[in-house]
Amino acid sequence: MLNTKQKTLRRFWYAIMPVEHLADGPKPFTLLGENIVLFLDGEGKPAALEDRCCHRTAKLSTGWCKDGNIVCGYHGWEYDRTGKLVMVPQFPERQAVPNARTRGFHAQERYGHVWVALDDPIADIPEVPEEEDADFRRIHQFYEHWKTSPFRLMENSFDAAHIAFVHRNTFGDINDPVPEQYKIEETAEGFTASVRQEVVNPAHARKITGEPEGKTMRNMVNKWYVPFYRRLDIEYPSGLRHIIFNCATPIDDGNMQLTQILFRNDTEEDCPAADLVAWDEAIVREDKDVLETTDPEVVLDLKHRTELHMVTDRPGMIMRKRMLQLFAENGEEEYVDGASPVLAAE
Repeated sequence: MLNTKQKTLRRFWYAIMPVEHLADGPKPFTLLGENIVLFLDGEGKPAALEDRCCHRTAKLSTGWCKDGNIVCGYHGWEYDRTGKLVMVPQFPERQAVPNARTRGFHAQERYGHVWVALDDPIADIPEVPEEEDADFRRIHQFYEHWKTSPFRLMENSFDAAHIAFVHRNTFGDINDPVPEQYKIEETAEGFTASVRQEVVNPAHARKITGEPEGKTMRNMVNKWYVPFYRRLDIEYPSGLRHIIFNCATPIDDGNMQLTQILFRNDTEEDCPAADLVAWDEAIVREDKDVLETTDPEVVLDLKHRTELHMVTDRPGMIMRKRMLQLFAENGEEEYVDGASPVLAAE
């Protein structure tokens, strides 16, 4: 699957960047191979346009905002949030502004981030109930570029077998390589995978878990939403809940942007946000180091035999099936690079 070739992927919302990044002016981003520019309109709401002036093709992201519009830094042509050209400073007042525009895209703010859909959305941004729950605080953890594909991150997020090895220096136990199996229930949006798992609880993690011993139990409810969202609800015996919500945003066929937000039912005095970020950063860095060594293209259709699989890969197999169904329901097939390797038949 090459993300930029699958038109259906253009019809989902993706987290692009924290909205606070737009406070000092327009910012560029590449989404599914499209160069876009983000800015705040006159009401402080995010807007997204093609990053291209229709005069001489200069990037609008090099310009600035004026009265809720975006101004091209080349000749000062001005566009509103829909992409419509509204002012040409070189024209006298009696000369009408041309009926021209640059392409506009769907944009909204959610969870402190700007979300964009390139084409008409076919699904909403997943709901995180803790956003409206006064017992939880929201912590922005990560906004970073990874040299891999969103599917690799999503599949890894439900791969119980990698924990003992990839996370052997944080919470995994390399001497216990056979994980508990997820109980999986498919849903309209994706699936829910639940498991109770014993994990290592090093001294520096005990404020995170609220548990005093060298090992503890995690009750995990891990939800996947088509195509590239995940909500992981970890509950410890202490009653602490560590809820991670992330979006793997496809930049192009070999790169993605990780957005990760944490919700906790404790206070800054109980456990500082900096400690929570540091703990999850160590885990995320272990994942990144491995995933950036994998081929970014994931071939969904198993008949191509590009990779081997084992029992613990079941969540990833369901993801492959559901993605193929999604494409079929929207009138397209999986786009496979002809250079993808194929395993020899036995």
